[in-house]
Amino acid sequence: MGTKKLMLTLIILSILISLIYISTLLLTKPTVINTNNPFKLVKKPNITRNYPVTFAYLISASTGDVPKLKRTLLALYHPGNYYLIHFDYGAPKSQHLEVAEFVSKNEVFSQVGNVWIVGKPNLVTYRGPTMLAATLHSISILLRTCQWDWFINLSASDYPLVTQDDLIYAFSDVPRDLNFVQHSSRLGWKLNKRGKPIIIDPALYSLNKSEIWWAVKQRGLPNSFKLYTGSAWTVLSRSFAEYCIVGWENLPRTLLLYYTNFVSSPEGYFQTVICNSKDYKNTTINHDLHYITWDNPPKQHPRSLGIKDYRRMVFSNRPFARKFKKNDRVLDKIDREILKKSKWAGRFSYGGWCGGGSDGDCLELKAENYGVLDPGVGSRRLKTLLTKLVSARNSSKRWCR
Repeated sequence: MGTKKLMLTLIILSILISLIYISTLLLTKPTVINTNNPFKLVKKPNITRNYPVTFAYLISASTGDVPKLKRTLLALYHPGNYYLIHFDYGAPKSQHLEVAEFVSKNEVFSQVGNVWIVGKPNLVTYRGPTMLAATLHSISILLRTCQWDWFINLSASDYPLVTQDDLIYAFSDVPRDLNFVQHSSRLGWKLNKRGKPIIIDPALYSLNKSEIWWAVKQRGLPNSFKLYTGSAWTVLSRSFAEYCIVGWENLPRTLLLYYTNFVSSPEGYFQTVICNSKDYKNTTINHDLHYITWDNPPKQHPRSLGIKDYRRMVFSNRPFARKFKKNDRVLDKIDREILKKSKWAGRFSYGGWCGGGSDGDCLELKAENYGVLDPGVGSRRLKTLLTKLVSARNSSKRWCR
């Protein structure tokens, strides 16, 4: 009898300890912000206008990126879009909490409910496949959470060169099935340095970040599909994004397994998937819509942009640029002359949703302003670029070859 009582007491204690542990996790574990209703305000009956197109952003950040992340998010923000933040698991907990507090305490973010944080972030080693895994994870979240036309992946070191009103207006006439994926089948030096080596990324199974491991033996090049390479920064249609996540054929999964042991897989996975797919290979625009200047050969690392790059950035007509150092002077110039922000701290970029005000406060989103666009010079610059890229006379240049 004493044994039964002892067992019963132990079971009750185990249940209590489990409940306490679970409740502690619920209180302390970072979760996706604003998941209960991702579009609280705009579903009100008196709001009948919609924006022509909608973008879903993934903004990736890592240790020490909090100030840059905050600034980039405010510059990119628009109530008609969606924003998912992935903050590297390896960053200090204090930085994770700072980002969560910044998002949750912003009045506009809370009112509209279109900014989220990945609740279970990945450990990212940028030369391994974990960055690709984090991107695919984020796409799957956005597919299930909201409706959008294009997915855009950026880092905290990126910055917009147009307002979101400019971007939405310029893309309003672009066919929704097009994918902006810079690609090339000419691997050059990457043939031997990327295509043949076999690597293992410890971040796939370890909670501690470390360098990738290189296998001694190399592999031959595949003959069942053709390898492509290009920029890790893309603008993907919803249709192609769904194909990569829940594809009706095995190509996306086969290539994901192949690129698990590939150096810098984000620079080849989407390119190889789309260019080997008979359904999507003719939907590509061979451009990443970024202004980037590279280091000296082999051009593996982007150079930090500054004031001397400003004119070239603007006249490139591209909507994004990378990379920037924290609070570089050129960012202030972009804020002032392109995004029409008086000060960056706590301010949004200019847009019709703010009621046309230039102070960038936008402490609340008024129903009558939702759906209103006020595009400026940036929209004309971007539309010029998009028209050139999409035009029929350049169609053969955008296809995979």
